[in-house]
Amino acid sequence: MKPSNPKPTTATLFDPAFAQRLVLLNGLFPLALCGWDGFLGQLGANPLEFILRLTGGLALVFLTLTLTVTPLVAWFGPPWLIRLRRTLGLLAFFHASLHFTAYVWFDKMFDLAAVGVDVLRRPFILFGMLGFLVMIPLAATSTNRMIKRLGAARWKRLHRLTYVAAVAGVIHFYLFVKADTTMPLAFAAIVGLLLVYRWLRAQQITTLGLDARR
Repeated sequence: MKPSNPKPTTATLFDPAFAQRLVLLNGLFPLALCGWDGFLGQLGANPLEFILRLTGGLALVFLTLTLTVTPLVAWFGPPWLIRLRRTLGLLAFFHASLHFTAYVWFDKMFDLAAVGVDVLRRPFILFGMLGFLVMIPLAATSTNRMIKRLGAARWKRLHRLTYVAAVAGVIHFYLFVKADTTMPLAFAAIVGLLLVYRWLRAQQITTLGLDARR
């Protein structure tokens, strides 16, 4: 008598590594379309503004998605979603780097003095620069080796800066948009809810810790 086949589990039905590759491909697909449109000369009357809006928007989207992973796993699961957080974070940094490079290269022609003047005189540039600079140590410490080197507790404290980057990115987007602020306000609402969730979770953990000492 042949043994019956075991019932497939969620882990066997869905491969987390495949999900990571799928997220990565989808994250890079808009840039491929942008490159093709650029090759055809179809980026509009102001190609630089189109590129800045695209890369900045994608950076904020993936940064926000990075922050949503933890509450999604806590509320719905499955746990393998945690593995996507690093991929989403690196995609956010990648697009933010392209956004920064396009600004420094095409808008300022690598004139760092002009960039410094922009930072001091234009608040939306200041917040954009702050968000980008905060993301650099986050990307640099995203490997398993750096997690072990820093220790889990220190690594977690450092990566709370993700919220700083998200808030700075939302303010940058809001100040950049001069007319329709619907999208920046939508991002502000989502990031605000995620911050409230983070605060409530921290309060719960603190309360449980105090209860345990009694």
